[in-house]
Amino acid sequence: MIATLDAPEVDVRESFPEFSQEFQADVTEVCRMLADSNRLRIVFFLLRQPELNVTEICERLGQSQPAVSHHLALMKQARVLKMRRDGKHNYYSLCRERFQGVMLKIFDSILNPAGGSEIRFSDFLLAHQPTE
Repeated sequence: MIATLDAPEVDVRESFPEFSQEFQADVTEVCRMLADSNRLRIVFFLLRQPELNVTEICERLGQSQPAVSHHLALMKQARVLKMRRDGKHNYYSLCRERFQGVMLKIFDSILNPAGGSEIRFSDFLLAHQPTE
C-alpha cells in the first residue's frame, strides 16, 4: 500500500496498469541511455540548443571524438537522437517525439489513480502539466 499526504492508502497492484512488452522495451532503452552521465549531459545540451555537431559536443564534454562518437552511436541506435550530415560535419538533435513520448508514457502510467496529474511522495510532490 502507498499512502499519500492527503489521500487514503492505495493498493499499488490495482492502480498501475499492465505494461506491454513494447512499452517496457522503450522505457528500458531510454533509461539505459540516460543512465550514463555523459549521455545525459548530451541530452541536456540538446534541450538547450536544438542541434550540435560532434566537435561542439566533444568540446562541451571535454572528451575525445571517438568517445563522444561512441555515445552518439548508442543514442542514435536507441532512437533518442537523429543525425543529419552537412559537408564534413554530422549534426545531432534530440528525437523529441520518441524521447518525450516515452517520458509521457512513464508519467501517465504512474499518475494519481484518482485521475490527477501528480505523484505524491512523503516529502515532495511531482506534478505534470501537459502543453497543448
